[in-house]
Amino acid sequence: MGKRSRQRQKNQSSGVGRDNRDNGSWGAGYADIVKENQLFEDYYKELGLVPEGEFEQFMDAMREPLPATIRITGYKSHAKEILHCLKEKYFKEIQEVEIDGVKLEAPTPLSWYPDELAWQTNMSRKIIRKSPLLEKFHQFLVSETESGNISRQEAVSMIPPLLMKIESHHKILDMCAAPGSKTAQLIEMLHADMDVPFPEGFVIANDVDNKRCYLLVHQAKRLNSPCIMVINHDASIIPSLQVATGGWREALFYDRILCDVPCSGDGTMRKNIDVWKKWTTANSLHLHGLQLRIAIRGVEQLAVGGRMVYSTCSLNPIEDEAVIAALLEKSEGALELADCSADLPGLKTMPGVSSWKLMTKEGQWFNDFSEVPSSRHTQIRPTMFPHTDKDKLASFHLDRCMRVLPHHQNTGGFFLAALVKTAPMPWNKRAPKARKEPSAAPAPVPAEAAPVPAEAAPPTEEVPPVGGEDAPQGDQPPPAREAACGPPPHKRKKMFGFKEDPFVFLSEDDPVLAPIQSFYDLSPNFPKLNLLTRSHEGKKRHLYMVSKELRNVMLNNSERMKVINTGVKVWSRNSDGEQFGCAFRLAQEGIYTLYPYIRSRMVTVSVEDIKVLLTQENPFLSKLQSKAHGQAKSLGMGSIVLRYQPNPEEPLEPQCPIELCGWRGKTSIRAFVPRNERFHYLRMLGVEVFRDKSGQGGGPREGGEEPKEGGEEPKEGGEEPREGGEEPREGGEEPREGGEEVESKETKEDTEMASGDIVGDSEGKMESDQPLLGQGGGCQGGVPGALGQSHMSSGNYNELL
Repeated sequence: MGKRSRQRQKNQSSGVGRDNRDNGSWGAGYADIVKENQLFEDYYKELGLVPEGEFEQFMDAMREPLPATIRITGYKSHAKEILHCLKEKYFKEIQEVEIDGVKLEAPTPLSWYPDELAWQTNMSRKIIRKSPLLEKFHQFLVSETESGNISRQEAVSMIPPLLMKIESHHKILDMCAAPGSKTAQLIEMLHADMDVPFPEGFVIANDVDNKRCYLLVHQAKRLNSPCIMVINHDASIIPSLQVATGGWREALFYDRILCDVPCSGDGTMRKNIDVWKKWTTANSLHLHGLQLRIAIRGVEQLAVGGRMVYSTCSLNPIEDEAVIAALLEKSEGALELADCSADLPGLKTMPGVSSWKLMTKEGQWFNDFSEVPSSRHTQIRPTMFPHTDKDKLASFHLDRCMRVLPHHQNTGGFFLAALVKTAPMPWNKRAPKARKEPSAAPAPVPAEAAPVPAEAAPPTEEVPPVGGEDAPQGDQPPPAREAACGPPPHKRKKMFGFKEDPFVFLSEDDPVLAPIQSFYDLSPNFPKLNLLTRSHEGKKRHLYMVSKELRNVMLNNSERMKVINTGVKVWSRNSDGEQFGCAFRLAQEGIYTLYPYIRSRMVTVSVEDIKVLLTQENPFLSKLQSKAHGQAKSLGMGSIVLRYQPNPEEPLEPQCPIELCGWRGKTSIRAFVPRNERFHYLRMLGVEVFRDKSGQGGGPREGGEEPKEGGEEPKEGGEEPREGGEEPREGGEEPREGGEEVESKETKEDTEMASGDIVGDSEGKMESDQPLLGQGGGCQGGVPGALGQSHMSSGNYNELL
C-alpha cells in the first residue's frame, strides 16, 4: 500500500475525514469510502488516454470534490437582470467575506459557456453556515431554482445541448432525458426569442423509468413551455411517430437528437463516490450493446441533414469510440462525425482515439476479437474493438470525438460526439417486412409507396391513455419515406407505471370557450384548438395549451406512445367567477404564452405598484398609483393581467417586461404569483427578502401586511376562493373530478432520490444535475411560510448543496 493510501486511511480512522463533507465543495461527502481502485488506475494508465506526465494530476483531480456550478435560464427576458443581480450584489458581497481570516474566492464564470450564463464556485457547507451573507446567497439560489430561473447542473452536463446548434423550428428528441437538466437547456434554446410564444419546433423528452419521468416533468414544468412533451419508452425501441401534413400522414423525423446514454459513470467519481468501490471493466462490457442499440435507434429517427449528439459520463473507449465506430460502420457512409473543436472556445478537450484495448475484470487484456476465447463471446463482442481495416478506421475520423478530462478545467469526465446524417440509413432503403393482416395475406410494400391518408380526428379529438395496457409498437401503415425504424418489432411491449388521465383537446364549439373569448377579448388568431384538458367528463378544472406541432403529434400517435405530461397550464376554474362573466382565471404558469392574445383585462403597473402587490396580501385599489388605479377601477371584478413595461430612462429599474396574474376584487386587488416568483420579482426591484435562521432580518412588510403562500384569494364580495386543494400535483397528475386527487409521483420520486433508493438514472449514474426542491413554486411540504422568512429546511439546503 502506498504512502498516500496509508495516510488517507489514517485520517479516516482518526476522524479527520469526517469533516470532509463540510470542508469539501457542494456535493462533497462519503468520507468513509476510500478513493482507491487499482484496477481503474491500471486500466487507464495502459490505455494512455491521459497525456503523458499528467496521470497523477488526473487521479488527484478525481479524488477532489466536484465544484458546484449553476446555470442561468438563458431564454427568459430577465436573464440579464438575474445575472446583474448575481454579479453586482451577491458576488461582490462574497468577495468581502472572511472566514477564519481567509477571504473567500468569488464564483467565476465558465469561460466556454455563452454570455456568462454559467458559474462555478467551491464554497462548502461549513463555510455557508458561518456567514449570514453566504446564507443569503444560498437562499437566493434555492428560490430562483424553484422558479426556473437558475438550474443546478454539472458543468460538463451543459456541453451536449450547446453542440446541437438548436434553432426555434427544430423538432428535438431527448432519448434518455431524466432527470432533465439537459432537457431544460433544449427548451431554453427553442425559446431563444421570447416574443414568439409558440416556436415551430418542440422537444419530446423520453425516459424508460416511469418514476423518473415525473422528476423530468418537474424540471421541465419550471420553464412553462407549451412545446415540451414527456413520454415513457425504452429508448432502444422507441416507437416511430407520424404527423399529418396536407391531409396525409408521414413519418416524423427529428432535426436534432440528444443521445445521452446509460453508462458506467466513471467520469462522475468526483460526485458519485460510490463509483470508486463499484467500478470494474465489466460495467462497460455489459452496457456497450445497449448503448449501440440506442444510438442506432436514434439515427434511424434522425432527419437527413439532422444532427445527433452522443454523450456519456464515462471515459472508457468501449462505451465511447467503440460505439461511434460501430455506428459509422453500420451506416455505410450515411453518417459522418462533425468537427466541433471550435464550437466552444475556451473548453479544453482531448481528441478521440483510434486505438484501444479491452480488459476483463480479472485483469486479462485483449487487443483484438480474435484473441477472445469462445467461452467469452457472449460478453465480449467484435464491435468493442477498433476496426481491423486501418484505412476504414481512418475514414471514421474518430479524432473528431471529444473527451473532457477532470484535471484540465476542474470538471467531471465526459465524452461527446456529434453525428450528421447525410443519407437514409442503408437498412431503411429496403422494403419493410410485411405483417399478416386478419382479412387478407399481405404483400411487401415498396419504400416508394404513396403516403397514407390521415384519418379524420374524432369530434372531441381525445388522445386516449395507453399506460398500463398492451401498447402496439409499430402498428402503423408503412410510410412513403424512409421508415424511421425499419421493420417494426413484432412483440407487444407491456406498459408499466402510473396510468395517466387522458389528454382531451377542446373542440371549436366547446361551451367553455365562448365566455373565455369574450371576457378576455382574445385576438382572432388565438389557437383555441391547441387547448386541452385532462378529464373525460364533468366540469373542466384546468385548461392546458400545447403548440400546433405537438397537437399534431398527439392526435396522430395516441396508440403508439405513452404520454406522461405535456403543455402548460393557462386557465384554472374559479366557480365564483361565473357571476362576473368567466368561470376561468388566468394561471401564472401560462401568462407568457397567453399574453400576446389577450386584449382586455389589462392593468399597467409601475415598480412601486409591483412592490405593493407582492408584499401586501390584499391591498386596496387606492394603494396603486394613479394610472394603475384608474385602469383597475374601470374593470369589472375577476381575473386580470398586471403588466409592467420597462422605462429606458430609468436604468436602475428592471429593463425587461413583466406580466403577472392578478384578481380585481370589489375594493381591492392582488397578484396571483407563487412564493418563489414573488421573491424573484422583489429581488429584481431591489427589495430584500432574506431572513436569517433566527427569523430576524429584512423581510418586506409594507403596510403591516404579508401575503399568504400560494396566492390564496380571500373571499371578498364574491372574489375568488382560496386556491389550496384545487391545483393539480406536479408531474402532470390532474385531481380527479369530485375532489379525489391522484398520488403525486414527483413527491415520491424526490423522497426516494433523497434517501438514496434510486441508484442510477438515464445516464447510468446517481445524477445531481438538479436539486430536488419539492413542489415547484409552492411551499415546502405544504407548510405555509410568510414572505421574507427563511423558506427552506436544513434538509433542502443540503439538497442544493
